[in-house]
Amino acid sequence: MKTDTSTASALRHDPLVRGLGVFSGLVGVPQVAAPGRFLRELGLADTSRARWANVCVGVRELAAAAGLLGRPHPAWLWGRVGGDVMDLTLLARALRNHHGRDVRRTAAATAALTVVTATDVYAAVTRTRGSIPVEVTAATTVGTSPDEAYQLWHRVDRLPEFMTHLDEVRVTGPGLRTSHWTATGPFGRRIEWEAETTQDVPAQLIAWRSCPGADIENSGEVRFTPAPGGRGTEVHVTLRYGIPAGPLGKAVAGWFGAEPHQHLDDGLRRFKQVAETGEVVRSDGAPAGKRARREFPQHPARPLTEDELKEVLS
Repeated sequence: MKTDTSTASALRHDPLVRGLGVFSGLVGVPQVAAPGRFLRELGLADTSRARWANVCVGVRELAAAAGLLGRPHPAWLWGRVGGDVMDLTLLARALRNHHGRDVRRTAAATAALTVVTATDVYAAVTRTRGSIPVEVTAATTVGTSPDEAYQLWHRVDRLPEFMTHLDEVRVTGPGLRTSHWTATGPFGRRIEWEAETTQDVPAQLIAWRSCPGADIENSGEVRFTPAPGGRGTEVHVTLRYGIPAGPLGKAVAGWFGAEPHQHLDDGLRRFKQVAETGEVVRSDGAPAGKRARREFPQHPARPLTEDELKEVLS
């Protein structure tokens, strides 16, 4: 993936990128110049093998500093992410094999490195240009007629009730043809776009796509077909959009609980609950509803109590 001159210039003046470059330099110098002392500060054993490994890590940090401060490119950010993962692995191994000496320092270093890793991942994902097309499909069967299922989905302002990554969908045009969508992306990033309905066949099909200028281009469709034996309606959903930062960005999003297939599966599960019971059903293990996006479903579900419903609607 190539970075043009304007992108390189933007990264060169990006405070977070420059900050990570300076941080790499500040960490790398003592690792190379005084590896033994650096190891002792972390509460690790000062052995010849550990010193050699520490110097190698220091050289890697200095290389990242030179790259980020001199010729910034997303590859340097992803290099930091890979290095962080290796460092966390080494620290975790040191904690498991620790004999009690300076274990608090090692634990503190591990906690600090975890924060640094999260920052590096955020910087790499949000500073990498380009995306890859992703298509996600899922289906469920609901115990309602095709028209009833269609009517529920047709009210786009109700989609956030069961699509957990959506914060708000606001109708902006006549006949529900256009709407404004707001969602929460990976790392809590707020994403907004305008959408238009491209196909609308009552009780059969709804299709839509984002308008030009969307933060993330996307489109989708949902089909409603009678289930065999008159046992309700089959709902088939297809979503298409671009994942920022390519395959690695997709993997990182999955690591942080934002994997698109899981979102759609959870959304259809909740759609089935709303269609069949008229309300969102939550588990005992996730009483905070949408504020606990990663927690449901975990236990046998139960309807909201009156007090809980007031809390959610407040």
